Amino acid sequence: MAAVSDRLPAFPWDKLEPYKATAAAHADGIVDLSVGTPVDPVPDLIQRALVAAADSPGYPTVWGTPALRDAITGWLRGRLGASAAGHRNVLPVVGSKELVAWLPTQLGLGAGDKVAYPRLAYPTYEVGARLCGAEAVVYDDPTRLDPAGVKLLWLNSPSNPTGKVIPKEELIRIVAWAREHGVLVFSDECYLELGWEAEPVSVLHDDVCGGSYEGLVAVHSLSKRSNLAGYRAAFIAGDAAVLGELLEIRKHGGMMTPAPVQAATVAALGDDAHVQEQRARYAARREALRTALEAHGFRIEHSEASLYLWATRDEPCWDTVAHLAELGILVAPGDFYGEAGANFVRVAFTATDERVAAAVKRLG
Repeated sequence: MAAVSDRLPAFPWDKLEPYKATAAAHADGIVDLSVGTPVDPVPDLIQRALVAAADSPGYPTVWGTPALRDAITGWLRGRLGASAAGHRNVLPVVGSKELVAWLPTQLGLGAGDKVAYPRLAYPTYEVGARLCGAEAVVYDDPTRLDPAGVKLLWLNSPSNPTGKVIPKEELIRIVAWAREHGVLVFSDECYLELGWEAEPVSVLHDDVCGGSYEGLVAVHSLSKRSNLAGYRAAFIAGDAAVLGELLEIRKHGGMMTPAPVQAATVAALGDDAHVQEQRARYAARREALRTALEAHGFRIEHSEASLYLWATRDEPCWDTVAHLAELGILVAPGDFYGEAGANFVRVAFTATDERVAAAVKRLG
């Protein structure tokens, strides 16, 4: 067991514990803007769907019910502009983090293979490479990579942590390069419905992929759009050959989304009203925190989408973390996401309205 765990970096969030203790000692309590976990209620229609499916004594299927596949393909066509999406182009997964961490292993990657991801990125891309013994490589522009040995290319738009959005024209260029060199693209689009100053576009959009999903897979989650982080509701969509292989592997591994969660996902994907309501909450919190941070001397970069503000005072990120902890505010240090984040912090706006108001007051 140690041989596997020794491949992995130290779990970054453990380093934040002393600062969390400092923030928690504030007279008015901690304002935790670090992890970005949803705090608002699960919409009633989703809870009702979950409860109605609670009497599910049999095993669920890995591929999901036909109703779930209908819901996903309908959403792909209507929301992403993926007009050719069918059942063989979708696969439910048990939360997107599980998929990201174990994907290179399930693709059969190992020593001598390369997994590429953005220089500033969600740490689990690197973890996935390390788990299977592949080489993790970072990029600023993926088309400038040496394609030799690159078996998996991660895109992330909107970005975690920066909130940066890859424009459609850039996606078209990257997809063309990847296809030319036979590089499999997985695009992490979990924040796609949370664009603020830019409109995120999927790699599965007809204009980007030309109506063909060859070599392309998109990753989507209901954690943010529908407050379902606790449900572990997510799916991947795209190349039928890739998904078919993953389906066979996941059948053997018993990687099944629980039947009540499948039913809840159908309800969530079939309703836009709750998504717009949640967006309005986040938009108000985002505006309040951005204004307060800028008045406090921060500069906000990118942040045109997602649930985070990428902020800096042009100092080492841990100095910023310590400064804010003294105000009772906990944020994530930018170096959690790569060395290029050493002077930034990631500020989530997923706290309640009351806690966001408390942070704004303290920053003022």
